[in-house]
Amino acid sequence: MMKDKRRVLGIVFLLLALLCVGYLIFYQVKKGRNNDIYEEMQKEVIEEQEDEQEEYVSPVDFDALQKMNPDIYAWISIPGTEVNYPILQSSTDDSYYLNHTVEGKEGYPGSIYTESCNVKDFTDYNTVIYGHNMKDGSMFRALHDYADAQFMEEHPYVEIYTPDEKLTYRVFAAVVYSDIHILKYYDFAVQEHRQAFLDSVYASRDMKNCFDQSVPVTADSKLLTLSTCIGGQKDKRYIVEAVQIDE
Repeated sequence: MMKDKRRVLGIVFLLLALLCVGYLIFYQVKKGRNNDIYEEMQKEVIEEQEDEQEEYVSPVDFDALQKMNPDIYAWISIPGTEVNYPILQSSTDDSYYLNHTVEGKEGYPGSIYTESCNVKDFTDYNTVIYGHNMKDGSMFRALHDYADAQFMEEHPYVEIYTPDEKLTYRVFAAVVYSDIHILKYYDFAVQEHRQAFLDSVYASRDMKNCFDQSVPVTADSKLLTLSTCIGGQKDKRYIVEAVQIDE
């Protein structure tokens, strides 16, 4: 009787092990396919732009991207890092691209996206862009590298491309922040709230924080907040703050 029970248990454990292995293979293949999609887009839509052009011509083929997905409206690049992706915004579900790829398929690595409380022309005081902290280094994993002052010094710029213009931002802070919904917690139409947000960034205390005090930032600036998660800290976010410098 005991031998039969052990045999049954052995079969059950074997089946569970096979299921686990099968799931891991499926997950890796799916993740690899999703990553391939972004790599193909990066190769195909970014074209060389001549230095001497009187009129702005986007190096990103937004017509082609929007045929694939009309929710694509901008492109973000942090030169020298893996951050080189389209930015999406759903008109019906702010959290949709948290777990949907640029093709609209459910699952990781999701997409780089903003919520509908931000306008798409980056004229808001603070545009918050979200992305996953992927272990393979993709999406917004590189944001955590800004905890190193030398990395911040060597990778100071964030570039945003739209169909109409290129916007350049200078990184001035990278901090561990609370998981509050920044755009709902602060009313950025009010200057006091703008300053309160800046004060809260500089007031953050953590060993992973890094600041570039040489970058001028005021309550009248235009900001980008790049936001990603922190492993094991569900009540915290890691945010990289950048200020527009080409106005």
